[in-house]
Amino acid sequence: MTKPLSYADSGVSIDAGDELVERIKPFAKKTLIPGVLGSIGGFGALFEISKDYKEPVLVTGTDGVGTKLKLAFLLNRHDTVGQDLVGMSVNDILVQGAKSLFFLDYFACGHLDVDVAERVVKGVAHGCELAGCALIGGETAEMPGMYPAGEYDLAGFAVGIVEKSQIIDGSRIKPGDVVLGLASSGPHSNGFSLIRKVVEVSGKPWTTKLSDGKTLADAVMEPTRIYVKPVLEAMKSVTIKGMAHITGGGLLENIPRVLPEGTQCVIKAGSWKRPAVFDWLQEEGHIEDHEMYRVFNNGIGMAVIVAAEDAEKAQKALKAAGETVYRIGVIEALPAGEALCVVR
Repeated sequence: MTKPLSYADSGVSIDAGDELVERIKPFAKKTLIPGVLGSIGGFGALFEISKDYKEPVLVTGTDGVGTKLKLAFLLNRHDTVGQDLVGMSVNDILVQGAKSLFFLDYFACGHLDVDVAERVVKGVAHGCELAGCALIGGETAEMPGMYPAGEYDLAGFAVGIVEKSQIIDGSRIKPGDVVLGLASSGPHSNGFSLIRKVVEVSGKPWTTKLSDGKTLADAVMEPTRIYVKPVLEAMKSVTIKGMAHITGGGLLENIPRVLPEGTQCVIKAGSWKRPAVFDWLQEEGHIEDHEMYRVFNNGIGMAVIVAAEDAEKAQKALKAAGETVYRIGVIEALPAGEALCVVR
């Protein structure tokens, strides 16, 4: 061999990485909020905590998008999975009352397609705008041989802040409290292995029209709803005792995570409008009700628990902030031998 080898010969393009950084800088700039120091491209991202907080507590969360990415590859829809990535983390830390401060993303691939990566990161930036947090850094990793051609993986990391005295931990929840449900935009980013299996077994195309007029592809790729701004706005006028982000595990496994010992959440079946995509999935997959409630959000993306006397006020505040709100259940004393969350 007489030709000198370069990194490009091994499948890694430094130039493509540099180009992506330059392309995403305008998107990141739109997300900047007070506290951000520096800009995209440094070795570390800097953020100054506001002196308005007396006892600031940082709250962190990290997640990915899961096998929803398989559909992004199949359907060539890369514009919204970035919002999914942000939503999964910022909604998680919101549960403890945290305001999102900043977000970092990790984009890994075998070969960097700058156009695709730009679409993905643009979606990340849009999600950050919806959450009111800054996209202050991230990492793009081009690793030949690690991923099939045309595929990539995503991970994200969010940091938020809350006053120590205002942390929401569910400890004040008691029997008689009301459970409100905030509508989801669809499956969000959970249950996609089962979704893909149902579609495979059904033999139906992704262009199949659902009862609400949407195509199957549009319904399942609808990005995760980000609840941060509406909930924080409602918290200014209403005391929220507990929240649960309805992700993997559905209503049955996520709500119990915030319940104090000796209490049970009783969900009233049919108390909210379920998106048509869930009806289609259950029918085509012959999925039992219990499995639907354990795998999918079934149309409820966030559960909010308040005192009975605050329920109406909370509903009005959340609706005024842009949410579709349902009264979906109550908290009761836990009967011996029963599950922590039941649907009746």
